[in-house]
Amino acid sequence: MIQTAQTAPPAPTVIQHVLSRLADLGVADVFGVPGDYSFAVSDAICHHDRMRWIGCCNELNAAYAADGYARIKGVGAVCTTYGVGELSAINGIAGAYAEHLPVFHLVGMPDMATQGARALMHHTLGNGEYDLYRRMSEPVVCAHAVMTPHNVAYETERLIAEALYHRRPVYMAFPANLANQPVQGACEPFAPARSDPATLEAAAQAIAGALGAAGHACMLPGILAVRAGAREALRRFADASGLPFATMFMAKSVLDEQQPAYAGMYCGELMNPEVQRFVEGADCVLIVGSPLTDFNTGAFTAHLDPMRTITIGHHRATVRGKVFDGVELGELLLALAGRLPRRAWPMPAAAAPQAPAGSGGDAIDAAALYPRLAQCIRPDDLVIAETGTVSMGLAFGRLPRGATFHNQTLWGSIGWATPAALGAAVAAPQRRVLLFTGEGAHQLTAQEISQFGRLGLRPLVFVLNNGGYLIERLLCAEPDIAYNDVAPWRYSALPHALGCDGWVTARATTCGELDDALATAQQAASGAYIEVVTDAYAASPLAQQLGDALKALRAAH
Repeated sequence: MIQTAQTAPPAPTVIQHVLSRLADLGVADVFGVPGDYSFAVSDAICHHDRMRWIGCCNELNAAYAADGYARIKGVGAVCTTYGVGELSAINGIAGAYAEHLPVFHLVGMPDMATQGARALMHHTLGNGEYDLYRRMSEPVVCAHAVMTPHNVAYETERLIAEALYHRRPVYMAFPANLANQPVQGACEPFAPARSDPATLEAAAQAIAGALGAAGHACMLPGILAVRAGAREALRRFADASGLPFATMFMAKSVLDEQQPAYAGMYCGELMNPEVQRFVEGADCVLIVGSPLTDFNTGAFTAHLDPMRTITIGHHRATVRGKVFDGVELGELLLALAGRLPRRAWPMPAAAAPQAPAGSGGDAIDAAALYPRLAQCIRPDDLVIAETGTVSMGLAFGRLPRGATFHNQTLWGSIGWATPAALGAAVAAPQRRVLLFTGEGAHQLTAQEISQFGRLGLRPLVFVLNNGGYLIERLLCAEPDIAYNDVAPWRYSALPHALGCDGWVTARATTCGELDDALATAQQAASGAYIEVVTDAYAASPLAQQLGDALKALRAAH
């Protein structure tokens, strides 16, 4: 018998290797805008059997969409061309950095011969320098590399490890002539960070001891627990200990708000004084991955005694001044869940939900609007709320079981929510997405509504039309100044113009019209888009209080 030699399969190309590893992490969709330097990368995405190209209207929107996708799936990816494309996306990448989201930025570059010749090519500054844009990206990524056949195996694993350890974006550049060359070499897949066992034990013992000695304790769970992939560990710890918890603004819905241990929203001195007294009066406050930013602390009006505060961060814990380095957040929570007995802790009285005000022909003010919007949210919904007054108005409504709330609290780039909602819908098409945005923010990125229709997605979109930038009116010295006004669009006509055929659309100017629109939208089998017209100053109490507090803070400095 004659035996024939088996032919080894061809080595994957540089870009195929990277895409396959990203697919292993859960990236099934890449958002982007094509360009001639990135054709090799974009082609490979379109032809990959585990990946889909999602074309966006511009690169900034694509980066915002990757941010929204990463909030749901844990990782995201965006693809741009060199120079003009990557710089258009950099604001969205910076937002992902600030809010701890691992987004892989794939950038197509000119070929190496062009770079070596310092040729004066399009999309350059005409000075022969080809490393400028990567250097511009350095402050907003945690790692970067130019991918070649000889380094791609190693650099892919290094960049994955960096992105997932820090939960921040990374930058991957692909010279056009190298992207389709075969990979040379191999590298073991990265290993997730693990706690030092002795330090983990010591930290768990110290925290358990402090909580065990407390008569009144509470937890402030934070968004970093979710970013670190530790939501389940956080839930197990909360269930095992019975520890009461309140959430800051950035952390809304990190734990189910229907749990009996939920005390409410904590916003320093600005809102919910009973929750403030409960948190700040505790013998022990456990902060789990909750950054003490301006919005989180009610413009720094939160007063948390460091000697009664325990902090669990992403990779370390601090117990009354003693630091335990090298402990992973999720592992520490699981260790605590296994050693803390469940107790009946003191709890504040639960606040009654606010009933909607107004009816019939009444104008829509904040007291009429936000309780109605809160009632629209169903279990397991994904709520994407734009930076500014709309998210602040929704913050204090208690979400139904399984619903999650997403807001760009720290970076706060207006226009983020519309493309972020697209990213969330692509990440979880089986869940209903509710987008809440103001018309000023919507004007920056409204084009991405077209992608919902193109992809057959069915969000429920609310555009609050108050004639301008309300959050800016609340923050500036002259509320009626010209820069706070925006062009008067016909918002409810946008879905049809953008190709969203068959959507339910409405424009509501009274409470009765809003009630009718909500009832119709809730029953719609298609997407729904509702423009809600309010007075220019229809701001929630939190927005008003925060505006006053931030103005006072600026005046003091």
